Amino acid sequence: MFEFVRQHTKIMMGVMFLLIIPSFVLFGIDGYAKLRDKGEAMALVGGQAVTQGDWDFAHKSETDRLRAAMPNLDPKLLDSPEARYATLERLVRERVLAKAADTLKLTTSDTRLARDLQENPTIAALRRADGSLDMERYRQLVASQGLTPEGFEARVRQDLSVRQVEAIVTGTGATSAALADVALNAFFERREVQFVILSSAEFAAKVNPSEADLEAFYKANPTFFQAPEQASIEYLVLDLEAVKKAIVISDADLKSYYEQNLVRLSGNEERRASHILINAAKDAPAAERKAARARADELLLLARKAPEGFGELAKKNSQDTGSATSGGDLDYFARGAMVKPFEDAVFAMKKGDLSEVVETDFGYHIIKLTDVKIPKQRSFDELRAGIETELKTQQAQRKFAESAEAFTNGVYEQSDSLKPVAEKLKLEIKTVAGLGRQAAPAAKGVLANPKFLNAVFASDAIDKKRNTEAVEIGPNQLAAARVVQHTPARTLPLADVKSLVRDRVVASRAAELAKKDGADKLAAWKAGADASVMPAAVTVSRDQAQNIPPAVLKAALRADATALPQFLGIDLGASGYAVLRVNKVTARPAPLEAAAKQDRGQYTQWWTAAEGQAYYALLKDRFKVEMRAPKPAGSPGGTPLSAVN
Repeated sequence: MFEFVRQHTKIMMGVMFLLIIPSFVLFGIDGYAKLRDKGEAMALVGGQAVTQGDWDFAHKSETDRLRAAMPNLDPKLLDSPEARYATLERLVRERVLAKAADTLKLTTSDTRLARDLQENPTIAALRRADGSLDMERYRQLVASQGLTPEGFEARVRQDLSVRQVEAIVTGTGATSAALADVALNAFFERREVQFVILSSAEFAAKVNPSEADLEAFYKANPTFFQAPEQASIEYLVLDLEAVKKAIVISDADLKSYYEQNLVRLSGNEERRASHILINAAKDAPAAERKAARARADELLLLARKAPEGFGELAKKNSQDTGSATSGGDLDYFARGAMVKPFEDAVFAMKKGDLSEVVETDFGYHIIKLTDVKIPKQRSFDELRAGIETELKTQQAQRKFAESAEAFTNGVYEQSDSLKPVAEKLKLEIKTVAGLGRQAAPAAKGVLANPKFLNAVFASDAIDKKRNTEAVEIGPNQLAAARVVQHTPARTLPLADVKSLVRDRVVASRAAELAKKDGADKLAAWKAGADASVMPAAVTVSRDQAQNIPPAVLKAALRADATALPQFLGIDLGASGYAVLRVNKVTARPAPLEAAAKQDRGQYTQWWTAAEGQAYYALLKDRFKVEMRAPKPAGSPGGTPLSAVN
């Protein structure tokens, strides 16, 4: 039964005045520091601003995360005004809870932080066979979020502190079974109904508007028939790829780089080893470590007596559960993959050698080097293309800041043309016609960027035909444009939209006829006329809608249970009209005990969420939250962007 509830959470939450707490996506100070232009305050929390730059960075980080997790996700869903505003609300929430944690002195100890990081499955996947953390991959992971390892750990620490704020309320939420059953029985109450749908489409054939009717409707509703504002523009994009195109690497530089990096470019030497591990943590008692060392010394003697039996010895004695079953085999690995003492020993050995006992933080190892894989040196011609790309990328990254400054100054100082900047930086001037203030459904890249479109349609760009400012459209990406032609929004001539006008008139009058016919039937049946022509009765509830229109179901469930049977009229807007007869109320069938228990658990979660939301509202008031960005029309109230995940 609760499958319906899970699929219609918003309905259930609306009935019980609940809002699910948004998920947290905390952004570290490292990432925020990268923003050069913070912009104006979009919200205030305790007098501290949430700036346009903060908002843009948070939204980009969240959309990048969702796109990586769901590559087929429609980008328009993420870039809508409603989605962007939800990001701002979530960002404000993070600031409020962080401020509450600070005010309440809720801190996270180093031990608690370490435990959380140890339990993090993403970080666990970066551990090597010997249990050590691959720091290079770890740095890459946190860098993808715009953070350093220190910044990432600070973010996790803050997240843990914030959870303590929520736990003040949500950790103690509880409701009685009796209270839950009363609410759930009321929510799943069933009603026997009959209804007739008077569809507008059935009345369309009766509508035959005159030319005068069409003209009158056209004049009364000019906004229905407008061509949107459009602009034809020239534009430039400066990014790393554009900077690369202007870079030329000489043959001498390519060959010099090849000679200096030949070993790395050809590939890293890899070695294959097997080991026997006797566990002994570095902080273990001295007696325990001494015993482990003695055991390792014994096994080393046995291994030296019969080197060919190393695999069987490892299977029986190694305490590394990951490799013991395969005779201690660790497969091939390069430098940097193992802890340093282990690596140093392996790369100092010859194939077939047995090591002395090697001590690491994990215990004592006996190592056998089973193979060495030395990469074949590759020729300059084989590597030339890759070297050129690598050098161009390195130089482009160093040169971008300089090029960005020239780009920004150039479009401003020579504001009547993009050509000087294009020639100086060897950029291609691109053109597009019919550009609107809102991105077209198929638009991508710069032409779908709201900041760029706002700059194009700014009064200075339109009225004076000046270059726009340099707009940062992404990391290492700048764009500027110049309006060549501007067409204001205008009402199209009647002759061009006559068929559309006629369709609207017919639809409007057909809906009026359907409503009139429905209202007449409703009045007659209320007055006692024979209602036997109504279809057979059906039993409906929130979890068994029987495919009736939502507006009809809503009216049926809201009908006064003390005044049944009852006739109701429901205006279906452009679709027509419905006449509904609510006959009687029937109780919700008693669920099985297991299902009832699950339902009560779900109800408790909602109740707890409601208490958490109320506490958050109290904190917002306490810290004087002020939202300055206008809320998009039709926004339901801050559904978090991550809810699409």
